[in-house]
Amino acid sequence: MKPNDENAKLPTSERPFRVLIISGSDRRQYNCPGVDSKSRTLMLQMADLLPAEWEIDYEDLGNVYGRARIQSCNACVSTSMALCVWPCNCYEKNSSSEPDLLWDLDMYARLDMADAWAIIGPINWYGPTSNLKLLFDRLVCMNGGNPDENTIAHKDPEKAMALEHTEQWEQMSQNHLEGRTAGFFCYGDEGSDEMDASGRPKLLRHKQYFDPETEPFENERDAYAPLVWQCRYGGVEVPDALWTHCTTGKGQKYSDNQAEHMVQEAPFMTAFKSWVQEFTLFVAEKGKVSPNKYRAYGYERPQNLYKELKTGIREWRLRFGLEPQNSSPQIQKDLGLNKDVTTSPHKSEGEKLRE
Repeated sequence: MKPNDENAKLPTSERPFRVLIISGSDRRQYNCPGVDSKSRTLMLQMADLLPAEWEIDYEDLGNVYGRARIQSCNACVSTSMALCVWPCNCYEKNSSSEPDLLWDLDMYARLDMADAWAIIGPINWYGPTSNLKLLFDRLVCMNGGNPDENTIAHKDPEKAMALEHTEQWEQMSQNHLEGRTAGFFCYGDEGSDEMDASGRPKLLRHKQYFDPETEPFENERDAYAPLVWQCRYGGVEVPDALWTHCTTGKGQKYSDNQAEHMVQEAPFMTAFKSWVQEFTLFVAEKGKVSPNKYRAYGYERPQNLYKELKTGIREWRLRFGLEPQNSSPQIQKDLGLNKDVTTSPHKSEGEKLRE
């Protein structure tokens, strides 16, 4: 059935089971590729294969011309875990200055409402797609992120670094999506028609640069290992049987390896449907997952205009070398580690080198 977000207010025992399916390809027909992805087709087919009494939510992360993109993670956690807020407060919904697709699509709440996630996507250059990597980078906050930005005055690094050393922080920091299940189905073409008989790219002139015997994965599914292990790190269960890879279009030209060709490949489609069946059986037996203490569903961003103004003032003071006393920026400047006092932070290092 279609998802009804109001059901998330009900006790776990009274609401329907819910699955979120994500198509992770960057490709959409409403941008320069001009054709929809195979992962979109698989997402829609999976939605039709799951039990009718389940709530089935799904989303295509493909790039649409003129639509917001997933903003990159700013790596606040590397300053302090307490500076990384759950759900992410680096960006906000309907922002004109930094539009963010995750917030515009309410992805944090939708991940929270689901009992299980199904992630479908291609392998791009020995790894997951850009958009899936961006999604999971932005989910660092699910692994112990700060559920109360008021404890750090919205985004005060010094307050966050101090909070991280307190007993209060030990109580606040939790895995906010722990208990759910994630399944991963990735696919690839093993180089399409670009490889020669030795397993090297045909166009490569320096053949010695590429040793096919030392390519990184014996099992192609390992291209998605960073996403799988991030889930496991944060308490999201990824059973080994629900993490799989299948090849489609090997030896074919890219133009001959579209969704309409994929659905004619019986071995591939059989493997995909088997994965869907394994997913269905596993999550059905596991059952619904109770929400964690700090939910993304129902989250309302605090009105922190004054605190945001203070953050802006701090940033302007840094431009003139006026760092907070005994702060990390001051220590780094005094030790000559960052060389980052500038009234023009938008100016690149390359530009400054050429002045």
